[in-house]
Amino acid sequence: MPRAERERQMLDAAVRTFGQRGYRAASMDEIAELAGVSKPLVYLYLNSKEELFTACIRREAAALTRAVRGAVAPGPADRQLWDGLRAFFEHTGRHPDGWAVLHSQARTVGEPFAAEVNALRAELVAFVTALLAAAAREAHQDPSLPDREVAGLAHALVGAAESLAGWANADPDVSAREVAATLMNFAWAGLGDLMEGRRWSPPSS
Repeated sequence: MPRAERERQMLDAAVRTFGQRGYRAASMDEIAELAGVSKPLVYLYLNSKEELFTACIRREAAALTRAVRGAVAPGPADRQLWDGLRAFFEHTGRHPDGWAVLHSQARTVGEPFAAEVNALRAELVAFVTALLAAAAREAHQDPSLPDREVAGLAHALVGAAESLAGWANADPDVSAREVAATLMNFAWAGLGDLMEGRRWSPPSS
């Protein structure tokens, strides 16, 4: 079997094991058994449990960002956001073990794994920030949204999507389309007003 295919097979087994059992409870023995290879071969290819887990994080993060970026085409801002959210929830729904590795395991095990996931989150936030900034420019040539506020909105949207992905994956009756619509209904009414320069202001007292 070609090396790349063998590594894919081992990473598939590792993602499934880490996602379902957790990093600390997962053993190299069960990963090797699930992959249909010997434990020494896993170590030969990926050196250690830590490196194997890091490889899983990087692969799943790259697949998620490709899915989201690939779904967003030029067009109206609400359509771009809708396409991106739907792709996000479709991907996390199809790959629940991969999402568990990224969202649950990597963040709770500690460094350096948390840093890997933070890099993924930063990339998604930057992507959403660019979409919102472009929408503000499209809505009015002199946008009233400062860069820091746009970045804050992007962080809020990504955080909400992450939380909803966990909720949707726990309920098989919730579809990716449904959860994406839920977030759009929650977010776009306010964002649409912001794009048009209509802002909510806190009371003076």
